[in-house]
Formats: sequence, structure tokens, C-alpha cells
Amino acid sequence: MYNGVDQFTAKPFWHNGPAPGAIYNFPGTKTHGTNGSQRSQTPITTATSIVAMKFNGGVIIAGDILGSYGSLARFRNCPRVLKVNDNIILGAGGDYGDYQYVKDVIEQKIVDEECLDDGFKIKPKSMYCWLTRVMYNRRSKFDPFWNTFVVGGLQDGVPFLGSVDKLGTAFEDNAICTGYGAYMALPILRSALEANPSPTEEEARALIHKCMEVLFYRDARSFPKYQVAVINKDGTDIQGPLEIQQNWNLAHMIN
Repeated sequence: MYNGVDQFTAKPFWHNGPAPGAIYNFPGTKTHGTNGSQRSQTPITTATSIVAMKFNGGVIIAGDILGSYGSLARFRNCPRVLKVNDNIILGAGGDYGDYQYVKDVIEQKIVDEECLDDGFKIKPKSMYCWLTRVMYNRRSKFDPFWNTFVVGGLQDGVPFLGSVDKLGTAFEDNAICTGYGAYMALPILRSALEANPSPTEEEARALIHKCMEVLFYRDARSFPKYQVAVINKDGTDIQGPLEIQQNWNLAHMIN
């Protein structure tokens, strides 16, 4: 005993201090909810390659409809090819939840543009540039959208095709493939465009189908059903899901 107080008795926590298992809100800090804020460090439900190319008078973009939960082919109906407006089509690979969020923002942006009723519509290069700012802004906050977007459309009657990744890095090309397609499908498209720089829409569709078939056989995260978006002077058309005819007769010969 010391001055009538047991020296072995635990003293109480200081006034307004943190309780066991709780988070203390120190002055000048800001927390969200009871567990603070956290950045997404890795994509969860993901989609694989987007395959796109220009043809004579338009652009075609394709992507399968599988959402993979890690290595599990969990969700079999995840469309990720979008008609933005009469001038723009868009495809996205990567985290499906982030794509859905950006898709909602884009759709609201289109509604806002329509409400202005000034006779102008967003053009492909404008959407492409806007996406670079959005992706770079989130990357700079260390909270990126885990996506790669492919923007296609007609800019004053001329086909446009560009890609933006999660860092805001962007480029334009006549053929663009994301994910595993950049290794397996892009060489097929480039070889075809070298032989025929201005294919017809039918030839472009056949090439895209061939690429989706190759990816299904080679990419473990792909799916035999896919969507195709085409834009030309007659408008925008989204078809699918189209199905790849499978033939595994030679599978036993592969070591």
C-alpha cells in the first residue's frame, strides 16, 4: 500500500484514450467508418483480353463474358463491351467491379451531355483523353482502377482506336489487344494488317473470331462466349454472346 492505494492495481486508461481493440481518432486525422480506409491492392473478380482493330470505315472491339474469381471461372455473364453513344464504343479488361463503377460514371456523363441539348456529343478522342485523366488521377492517389480500357469510334468520320491502362498510359494504333491477347492475338492482327491495311468489316469480323478462338485455346482465363461491338457510318451494333466451336481432338498430343 502507498498512500492508501494498492501499487499493483492497474491504473485506468487516460481520458479520451483508445479502448482495447478500437481505433482512436487523433486530432487532424480523418477515418472512414470504424476500420479506417484501405486501398485496393489487387483486383478480385477479373476479366481477360480485349481484342480490337480498325477496318475500312469503322472499328470492331470484342471481349469474352467470363468473370474470374482468382482462378475460378465464377461468373459466366459479365459483358464488358459498351456502347457509349452513337460515336463511341468501349471495351474493358481487368477488375470487373472497377469497370462497373467507371461505366456508371460514363453513363451519367452522357446523360449530363444530353441534358445540355446543345447539339454536341462526346467524340472518341474526348472520351479517350478524359479516361487518361481519370486513370492517372486515381493512380496518383495510390488507389487505381485496375483496368485497361480500349476506346473506339468515328472521329469526324475517321476510325479512331486508343487504349488507356491503370496508370493513365495511353496510345493509339490500328490494332490493340489487352491482357494475354497482347501476346497471342496482336501478332495475328498485325500480320493481317500488313498484308491488307484496309480490311472490310467481314474480314475484320473473321480475324476477331480467329483471335478469340486462339485465346480460348491458349488463355486459361478465357471463355468460349464473347461479345462484339462494331461502329461504322451506319451506326453502332453490339452482337453476342457469340460462341466458339471447340475441337479438342489434338489435346492428347500436347505435352
